[in-house]
Amino acid sequence: MSGTGPVETWLPGRVLVIGLGRSGRAAALALVRRGVHVVAADRSAEAEPGRLVAAGVELHLGSEEESLLDGVDLVVKSPGVPAESPLAAAARAWGVEIWSEVELGYRLLGARPLIGVTGTNGKTTTTELLGAILRADGRRVEVAGNVGRALTDAAETAEPDAWIVCELSSFQLEDVRTLACDVAVLLNLEPDHLDRHGTFGAYRAAKLRIFERARARIVPRGLGLEGIEFAADDPLPAEPLIPGAHNRENAAAATAAARVAGVPEGAIAVALATFPGVPHRLELVRELRGVRWVNDSKATNTAAARRGVAAYDVPLRLILGGSLKGEDFGAFARALPAIVRSIYLIGAAADELAAALDTAGRTYVRAGDLEAAVARAAADAQPGDIVLLSPACASFDQFENFEDRGDTFRSLVEELP
Repeated sequence: MSGTGPVETWLPGRVLVIGLGRSGRAAALALVRRGVHVVAADRSAEAEPGRLVAAGVELHLGSEEESLLDGVDLVVKSPGVPAESPLAAAARAWGVEIWSEVELGYRLLGARPLIGVTGTNGKTTTTELLGAILRADGRRVEVAGNVGRALTDAAETAEPDAWIVCELSSFQLEDVRTLACDVAVLLNLEPDHLDRHGTFGAYRAAKLRIFERARARIVPRGLGLEGIEFAADDPLPAEPLIPGAHNRENAAAATAAARVAGVPEGAIAVALATFPGVPHRLELVRELRGVRWVNDSKATNTAAARRGVAAYDVPLRLILGGSLKGEDFGAFARALPAIVRSIYLIGAAADELAAALDTAGRTYVRAGDLEAAVARAAADAQPGDIVLLSPACASFDQFENFEDRGDTFRSLVEELP
């Protein structure tokens, strides 16, 4: 079935969309609306087709046959699809151009100004904070990208004068072609996603693609990159409401970007002083009998977990573990401060974490799963302590994603008697 209208001149007549998560579905629907014949494929036979078939998308579930590339002039790849996946690799071999979904979304933005945010940690917090700052200045804002809403979807519905703030992951930046941020923000660079990128060099290269064609660059001081620099100890128009030195650094980055975008100091101050943070990032779930329970499920690597631990100066009961991402836990285990009074290991990474903790001379409990870890921490914690879920690992061994893990933690804590 063909698309619903004449094909726009900058688009080919037939496009293959690989991966039917949120981003892939948004891309497929946007293309169909522009008259493109869309072939959509997902290796899972249980992918959610949503409105795709009704919209006229040619859907192939559980299939990665190269024949899907017949007559295709462009592939749009969802961020969750690795570059070496069979269809993506075949597209490269056939000489078919590959765009990431954010490349398509960018081309649909037209003249709307774009602020892009990337980095190993802090992307969602900084992206949402920038959205709050722009709103405090009375501007129309759409927040999109890795933060939740696909950029393609936001481009479809945003007002013509809206500012777009887009969180950009390394996966999304792999296949950009013309993406040009009005303001491009890099928060930090530390090893992550080595299970997909292979080396830190490849991961770093993907991240730095945000600066290609960028009109202004915001970079961490001391990283040796050209641009407007920021640091955690920068003077700010107001102290941020969200806790932790790392969040002050995020606030400094957002402030620098907002200033470049012409936001006055008063609006920046209002947003910094009132922005409450986002779920799963040092989220205070509950205080019970003098013990605070904090959900930092988004800490999916050791750098993020270090920041979570460093945000507090009271005794911590730390829950660690999940699925592996190729990181070495040795330096992390050695750096854990004395305020970490007990450690509870969960998930597939428990053996690797245990070995690192053994070498560092730290004791721990093999809890196995999150429910058991919460129960043991509840029994051990004393008034004044914080029980911190800051896992230093991905979540895909026992949960659908880090949000699912954080929601489960929240539910378990709220059910404590």
